[in-house]
Amino acid sequence: MAISAADVKALRDRTGVGMMECKKALTEAGGDADKAVEILRERLKGKMDDRTDRAAAEGVIAVAVSGDDKSVAMIEVNTETDFTAKNADFIAACQKIADIALQGPDGDVQVNDAITEVIDNIRITTKENASFARGLKVTAPDGGSVGIYLHHNNKIAGQLVLTGDVDGETRTGLAQHISALDGMMLPVPAAIDPDALPAADVEAKKAEFVEEATATGKPAEIAEKIATGKLNKWLDDNTLVGQAYIKDMTGKSAVRDVLPAGVAVASYTRYAVGTA
Repeated sequence: MAISAADVKALRDRTGVGMMECKKALTEAGGDADKAVEILRERLKGKMDDRTDRAAAEGVIAVAVSGDDKSVAMIEVNTETDFTAKNADFIAACQKIADIALQGPDGDVQVNDAITEVIDNIRITTKENASFARGLKVTAPDGGSVGIYLHHNNKIAGQLVLTGDVDGETRTGLAQHISALDGMMLPVPAAIDPDALPAADVEAKKAEFVEEATATGKPAEIAEKIATGKLNKWLDDNTLVGQAYIKDMTGKSAVRDVLPAGVAVASYTRYAVGTA
């Protein structure tokens, strides 16, 4: 049957594959566009499988949140070049993967047939070694909520689970704080709050501070007060809730100060493209 230029162009727009390859696939498929897509996918996927040893150090992060703000999925897809990572179609495909992940179970996102199909299509259309790097879906407990922040470059994101209902602006702000925990902008905390720190570590640090104060000749009562003050500062420096809240430009508010009474951070995760 005759294959029209319009049919070839439509397949080209749909797949991103060259005109000649599209025409061959349409001819082989007898003009059936869906069958032609499958032919191209199988034909070109084989070629792309030969490129899996090429480094894929660029990429994007995509997020998806449920309508009730109770669940969030965050995924990372890697590709070879920043050019592809900034492509609108690539970003849209990654968003589709995040949407798929949101429909799945909590925990690490497992690559299923739907995700594999999207990745294969990315690899075929970009001619690059795209790969699913990682993903996580979390759901808040009853009465809780989730927060998510995706940086405008699509390369850094933070999410957290809260034990209570918190307004959207605060949830986003807290997630933005999480996204900045890179060890440079903000230190990476050892725990969410002091109760999550190993008791032995806290006791050892307190004894160290008491010993330091005592060594300067301070009386035991004064040495104890000095050590307590230093310990509180150490606890703030090593816990998420004790850190200075990134959205407060005065530096006077800690993360715990923006949490409503009775609400705690249950968990948090930060993603940055190319990091573990």
